Amino acid sequence: MAEQHGVVAHNDWIEARKKLLEKEKEFTRLRDELNAARRALPWEAVTKDYRFQGPAGSTTLVELFDGRSQLIVQHFMFGPDWEAGCPHCSFWADNYNPVIVHLHHRDVTFVAVSRAPYARIEAYKKRMGWTFPWFSSDGSDFNFDFQASFRPEDLATGQVLFNYRIQPMKMSEREGASAFYRNAAGEIFHTYSTYARGIDLMNTAYNYLDIAPKGRDEDGLPYTQAWVRRHDEYGD
Repeated sequence: MAEQHGVVAHNDWIEARKKLLEKEKEFTRLRDELNAARRALPWEAVTKDYRFQGPAGSTTLVELFDGRSQLIVQHFMFGPDWEAGCPHCSFWADNYNPVIVHLHHRDVTFVAVSRAPYARIEAYKKRMGWTFPWFSSDGSDFNFDFQASFRPEDLATGQVLFNYRIQPMKMSEREGASAFYRNAAGEIFHTYSTYARGIDLMNTAYNYLDIAPKGRDEDGLPYTQAWVRRHDEYGD
């Protein structure tokens, strides 16, 4: 507990901090190497004609790029029959609006995609006060092909492909992020996807909590993120 933590003199604190700094620098170097390895992954061509619903009606995957060569899709858990988006995905989504202008200046388009009908997405987006682009893939194979949604018959088997391994699954929707590249000829390639803890770094609040004295402070909870609410539901 924080109240029982060791307390030392300033010089001793500096020495302890310097030792930790060496580990932090090593972690940064390793993360740079990991990022380089991620960019060096082979790509796969995307040839299926995925369709989405957005503010202008039906749109294609290439149109989601909005004229840029790179696209990041956030797989937002919001099923076709859900009344509202996932509160945990909403926790992540509170981080999206401010960064988009910066992504655009690095030739990256950001969108969220869910299976909920577009009208329901728009209503929830308005409730949350978000402006980031968010499209419906309802009626498309997109979410299924990229391990973000699971058909009832697959869930009935108790085993689905998620996060690159066959595992038990009870939920029809899962979280994740996928990256795509469009070349000058208009060809699209899938370059990367990540799921589960792989999206931790995309949550600014968690990165701040990780340097707070109590950290994420989730060890005694019934499950990870049991404390999370939609930002208009905390009641304080």
